[in-house]
Amino acid sequence: MELTDQERGSRLSALNALMELMRPSVQADGGDLVLIRCDVETGVVEVQLQGACSSCAISTDTIQGGVTRILKDRLDWVTEVIGDVDDTMDPEASSLLGTGGYIPRYRSL
Repeated sequence: MELTDQERGSRLSALNALMELMRPSVQADGGDLVLIRCDVETGVVEVQLQGACSSCAISTDTIQGGVTRILKDRLDWVTEVIGDVDDTMDPEASSLLGTGGYIPRYRSL
């Protein structure tokens, strides 16, 4: 099945809107989530974590457990999410940008 230009545009628009909803969570820790490329015909989406995410121990979990799950759950045409971390930044400089991974705080009962 070939998509019309309108369907392609609609899919890309929905993807961009969803990415913009997810970005503030990543940015709060000094990182960023960037759309590298998307093939709306095949459903393959490539994203990259940048900034503090490049030194974060849970960046792989963020892509697999967060970004991939959200994209596939909310956009039924997404078939695969390829995630990567921007490794061009110095790890020490990267770690200074944010708080890194979420650390749960336990309360006494």
